[in-house]
Amino acid sequence: MPMNTEFTHTSPKPSAEFFQNVWHGKRYYSLDAYCKNTFGEKLYKVSLNAGLTCPNRDGTLDTRGCIFCSGEGSGDFASLFAPGMTPEASFHHAYKESLRALAGKSTGQRYIAYFQAFTNTYGPLAYLENIYRLALREPSVAGISIATRPDTIPDEVLELLCRLKEEFAPKFIWIELGLQTIHQRTADFIRRCYPLSCFEDSVKRLHDAGLPVITHVILGLPGETRADMLETISYLNHAPISGIKLQLLHVLKGTDLGDLYKKDPDRYCTINDPDSYLDLLITCLTLLRPNLVVHRVTGDAKRSLLLAPSFSSNKRYLLNTLHQKMRDMDAWQGKFFQ
Repeated sequence: MPMNTEFTHTSPKPSAEFFQNVWHGKRYYSLDAYCKNTFGEKLYKVSLNAGLTCPNRDGTLDTRGCIFCSGEGSGDFASLFAPGMTPEASFHHAYKESLRALAGKSTGQRYIAYFQAFTNTYGPLAYLENIYRLALREPSVAGISIATRPDTIPDEVLELLCRLKEEFAPKFIWIELGLQTIHQRTADFIRRCYPLSCFEDSVKRLHDAGLPVITHVILGLPGETRADMLETISYLNHAPISGIKLQLLHVLKGTDLGDLYKKDPDRYCTINDPDSYLDLLITCLTLLRPNLVVHRVTGDAKRSLLLAPSFSSNKRYLLNTLHQKMRDMDAWQGKFFQ
């Protein structure tokens, strides 16, 4: 993979009207632009915790989880289905709690029900069907997004998703898969507990079934070079996925990564300033194929849990600076896509 100074191919630059009217003022194809183009309005994600677990936590594969994953299964802002209620009441309680978190934002009339915490295709089939149906029946839900692992989508779950996709059309069902990296040595270090071939198989099955896949990638994993991260981006350009999340590594309290960081900060948090991250992020975006929807470019962490990098808590600054830098550099998504 050539580094930024060695790029030899530049894709034709989109017009100013394209940036303004199709990508809605950004230099990349954001989820915001996709939703406005497709649904006529911005769709916010309503984050839910359905009380599920993970094979990397329940002893099936491991009991410790991935080394970076918080005690809430990477769903620290997700609203928990309330115990002691009927399933319907429990879902609506969590849904309304998440809506309250959006009270200060200018929202549209519809939302994405985001099953975020832990592994959301990993549970009794009847329970999974029930929670998906509850979300899809909610009038203000435009569709659902299900965060999961590629090794927890058995045939019966895939068949269920296909049935619901047909039954609730035109509402959508998206599947979010946590890949993080294509490099096996890094996957072993973070305790991902599945090989790249498993991801490839699941993506193909989901794509063949007409279920869009969004892939999570973490930038700044310990031991990965810039070239390693760009190789992951290049690989995903040729995978049958429709979206990507680019997440800066967060080192959180109460995680195994957090314990390692306290012993050797420089080794376990390799991106320590916003300029370094934005330079890497812009390089990733210029390499991405331009029709891949970018669902995330930063990420969120609770301030009370965040150990490093401290700059990541200022999300507004990062986004504003990203957009300005891309304009100043005359950079855009796909500029160096080959």
